[in-house]
This record gives sequence, structure tokens and C-alpha cells, in this order.
Amino acid sequence: KSIFIKMIAEPKNILIVRTDRIGDLVLTLPLAGLIKKQYPNCRVSFLIRDYTKNILSNHPFIDNVIVLKESDGKDNLFDNLNLIKQKRFDTCIVVRPMFIPSLIMFLSGIKNRIGTGYRWYSFLFNQKVYEHRKNAERHELEYNINLLEKLNIKNNVDESNVRYDLQVDEQSLQNVIKDLLDEKIDLQKQIVIVHPGSGGSSIDLPINKFTELVKKLDDDDYQIILTGSKNEIELCDKIKSTSNAKNLSGRFNLTEIIALISKSSMFISNSTGPIHIAAALGKFTVGFYPKIVSCSKERWGPYTNKKIVFEPQIDCKNCTSKQCKKLNCMDSIDISKVYHEIKNVLIKL
Repeated sequence: KSIFIKMIAEPKNILIVRTDRIGDLVLTLPLAGLIKKQYPNCRVSFLIRDYTKNILSNHPFIDNVIVLKESDGKDNLFDNLNLIKQKRFDTCIVVRPMFIPSLIMFLSGIKNRIGTGYRWYSFLFNQKVYEHRKNAERHELEYNINLLEKLNIKNNVDESNVRYDLQVDEQSLQNVIKDLLDEKIDLQKQIVIVHPGSGGSSIDLPINKFTELVKKLDDDDYQIILTGSKNEIELCDKIKSTSNAKNLSGRFNLTEIIALISKSSMFISNSTGPIHIAAALGKFTVGFYPKIVSCSKERWGPYTNKKIVFEPQIDCKNCTSKQCKKLNCMDSIDISKVYHEIKNVLIKL
């Protein structure tokens, strides 16, 4: 214990490095509040990619947001190194281990560098955490929080007490409300968002299954809204088919998506970033997840106690992406069962 305390004194200026996608960043947000609770005078900064920066807007426990400098889609080593050096961080937590950001932390002379002990470049960290995330023995959010043990912050977080402190931008909310009213959406009714696309990091529920679900929900007295990127407008049109659902895909930026989700009662999707936004906002989430360990609900499901997660009904062992696609596992999910479980929840909300 005495050696541990000697190695890491009370941090004054921490950098949290999370340079990947929206969902990953949302699942890292609780670290800021936990650090501030233990060390109220510590300055907390995040290093992130430009397209995810609005996730951190007005966060009460984040003092500074640094956007990773990139050239032609690649991390710019020297520009980022100069930027980080100027900030004089005493501690960094590399939540997502990637070589260039890890090298930047090492070369910038940060005294305490917390990261995984299982990469070939783990010598760049002097505070190593030995956990294999690929085994999905716990949730991604819990893996993230476990990194704080090197700061003597114990993980007592669970789905009932987790705090994300994700903020809704007021101006974006007003813009979204205006759009919804323009689309003749009745804000007095329960809004159910269906987000059928994904970033391709998992195996999705087939389009015909989403179409079937939207049609069943459309027979009830809800406002169904389909969301997605501009590239998913056509996909959402197919799912909308003859229903009264509103296809608003490609309409909103990230801050507006957060605002839109804040107006909903339920968010339904595959394993994708916005489902974690919905969980962070305290919305009821419905997710579709394969049994592949690296993509599983155990590691990537919405971290909230307001959720239902559906998996394939095929009893497959040691499932892989290739096997899942070959067997069309996700097609075994029974939409009638999904619909009835959703109905039971919406009645109570």
C-alpha cells in the first residue's frame, strides 16, 4: 500500500483518453464524476475525436475537452504531442488502448500513465491494469471504471446507481421540438424511437424484423420515429413501408439526436452508440444483440436497469461473426414476443 501511495499521489490534472466512437465515449462518462467525488479539486480533461465532442458539451464534471488532431484520417503525432505537453497533465488514463495516442502520452512526459498490461506497447504505461476485455467477463463500462483503481477509486457502480451526467442542449431541444411539431407529431403521445442501423461493429436484426415490429407498434397509439444517418434514409424508408411512422433519419446532428432521445419514452435499436445515449438519459431501452462474446449484451448491452435485451433463440456455442451470419441467428428473434414485452413496458411508463 505504501508503495502504491508513493507512486500515485493525489492527482491534480487528469487526462482521460477515449478516441473511438460515440457509444464508447458515453460508457466512459461516469469516470469524470467518480474522479471529482474522490478528488474535488482535480482538473478532468478528455481527449476525443471531433465527431464525438458534443457528447461532452456542458458536462458538469469535465473541465476541458481536447480534440485529437488528425491529417487525412490519421492521428498527427507531433501536433498532438505539442498540444498535450502544454497542458502539463500529471496523470492520464488511456481507456481505449491504441498505439499512437499511447505513444503521445509517453512522449509528453505525463508522470502517471494508466493503461492495459496486455498490448505489445504496454511498456508505454507505468500503471498497468491486467484485464482481457475480449472475454466479456464484465461490462465495458465496468472495465473502464476499474482503471480508476490505480487512483484508489473503487468500483461500486452498478446499473441502478450509475451516473453519466449527459446534458441536453436547450437550443437543440427547441429545434427538435419545432421539427416534431412541423411533422405533425403529437408530443402528448408516447414517442418510441426505432434506430435500425448500426456502425457495423455487431450483427444486426434483419430489416424485415424491424419492419414487422414497426407495423405492430403502428397499430397502437404511439408516435413511432425512425432515426439514423443520412446513409440510412433508404433503409428507414423500407422499414416505414406502409406504416404511419415518421422517418427522420439524416435530419439531426449529434446534439439534436440527444435532445430527440430526451423527448422519447423508449429507444429500440441494435448494438450502436445511440442506445447508450438513451440509457444515459434514463430512457427505457430495447436492444438486439448476437451471442458473439465480443459483441454480447454482457459487454455492450445498455448499462441501465431500464432495458430489455433480445438475443437469438438458436442455442449456438462459441458463436463467431461468420457463424452468426451463416446461420442467420438474429432472424430467430421472435418479433411477436418482442412486441408483447414492449407493450407491457409502455403501459407502465
